[in-house]
Amino acid sequence: MAKRVGEEAPAGEPVTMLGYLVHNEHVTRELEESGVRLVAHGDRMKGLEEIESGTVVITAHGASPAVAEAARARGLNVIDATCSDVVRTHDLVRDLASQGYHVVYIGRRGHPEPAGVLGVAPEHTTLIESSEEAREVELPTDRPLAVTCQTTLSVWDTQRIIDALVERFPNIEVHNEICRATQERQEAAVLAADDVDCVVVVGSSRSSNSQRLVQVVKERAGKPAYLVDTASDLDPAWFAGVNRVGVTSGASTPTQLTRAVIARLEEMSNS
Repeated sequence: MAKRVGEEAPAGEPVTMLGYLVHNEHVTRELEESGVRLVAHGDRMKGLEEIESGTVVITAHGASPAVAEAARARGLNVIDATCSDVVRTHDLVRDLASQGYHVVYIGRRGHPEPAGVLGVAPEHTTLIESSEEAREVELPTDRPLAVTCQTTLSVWDTQRIIDALVERFPNIEVHNEICRATQERQEAAVLAADDVDCVVVVGSSRSSNSQRLVQVVKERAGKPAYLVDTASDLDPAWFAGVNRVGVTSGASTPTQLTRAVIARLEEMSNS
């Protein structure tokens, strides 16, 4: 969507993505080549101040409704490229808040997805990151509680946090919103790790779901795992004494990068 908008924009009309559309540098460069410039500000509202005209693209991670409203108030054309799974979480939080619930949101502080979700109903949501916080967080006692989560977290970490909340608040309503792509990749990586000596994950260090793949292979399968952005990041020392290597990738990783990593590993195995 963003690439098409960049290519089709009238001459002289700027198209700007408000933050990284997806957390992958190669995708970002490809978009910039298509005419979509990047404003990389951690605070979406402050980043918006750098965009004076034209079209602004809301990233796949979503943004607070206040950001889109402010963009339109500045006379900007808004293209919403929010992932459908994130949109569903926004709708869920909005619906729960309208019913009088207080929502506990499990997510990573500083990541744009939680920032956007919390902006949906800021007075009705509380962000936590860990089981320890779940056991200590103070929540309202005069209204029903619900819990949901960032779509790209570790399936197992999230379940532990949910379990800790349910132990404290048995009536809390659970909505596990980890996206299917994230869940299936994690489960497949852990399963495949049983048959290999180590796993290479192709993805950006900015990518939460790529980082979680490395984490779950290490923690659930007990195997070494390495995150690489491109084939040039592969270190031959990682594979000393290794017979089989598993390869997976983050959800936003271009397929050609993963294929290049596999090709390089095959070259290394034959040398």
